[in-house]
Amino acid sequence: MKPDGSLSSRPIHPSTHPPIHPSIHPPQVVSPYRNNAVKTTNRSASSTRARKGNKVFAIVFAVIWGVITGVLWAYANPIQLVPGIIQWRIFAFLPPVIGILFGPISGFVSGYLGSVVWSLLAGTFIPAHTLIIDGIMVGATGLVPAITTGRKFTLDQLATDSRAMVHSVMTSGVITIVMVFAVCASLAFLGIFPFWWAVLWIGLSDIVPVLIGTPIVMRYGAKVLQSATWLPTERI
Repeated sequence: MKPDGSLSSRPIHPSTHPPIHPSIHPPQVVSPYRNNAVKTTNRSASSTRARKGNKVFAIVFAVIWGVITGVLWAYANPIQLVPGIIQWRIFAFLPPVIGILFGPISGFVSGYLGSVVWSLLAGTFIPAHTLIIDGIMVGATGLVPAITTGRKFTLDQLATDSRAMVHSVMTSGVITIVMVFAVCASLAFLGIFPFWWAVLWIGLSDIVPVLIGTPIVMRYGAKVLQSATWLPTERI
């Protein structure tokens, strides 16, 4: 307003004088899907917590499997490669599979203990060989696939991805071959078997079941573990 009482002709810009709105803050629209999303998130978190592994129980579980492995190696060998001496160890794939599915400690324990239990039951226990070379190298057949294949792929991939199957064959096969040569060298050093004779028959006994059984049992085991709510494993 001018001093003489007349109105000012200066225009009023909306930017300097914003219009009065009945509500400063617009009403919040609550999505009907919001609660469902929150529930789904909470459910997923609960599922993750439920599926979290327990390392202590995983080791106990590996000890149990180690004993079972040794018993199967001693008594579930119907095919004789060298009668009375070397059998086709059809459950040689157990340490690699346990390592991949349950973790490196579990894999090593199951392989090492399985070798010791087998030698005790079969009457072939040789302290210097069984506890050092054979035990450690068979344990490595569970350890190496665990830290390669087991850590590279998730349970979902182990259950469905063909690349995981190929990877498991490669890693378990290579370490089993290394194990066979180390064990045969130890047996030859102790004067028990000729080296190349042992490589041939022990190789057939262990390598073939590992190459065939590991990917098949690994995939089936991963599918079983997918539906579990609590896993005795280090890998999750």
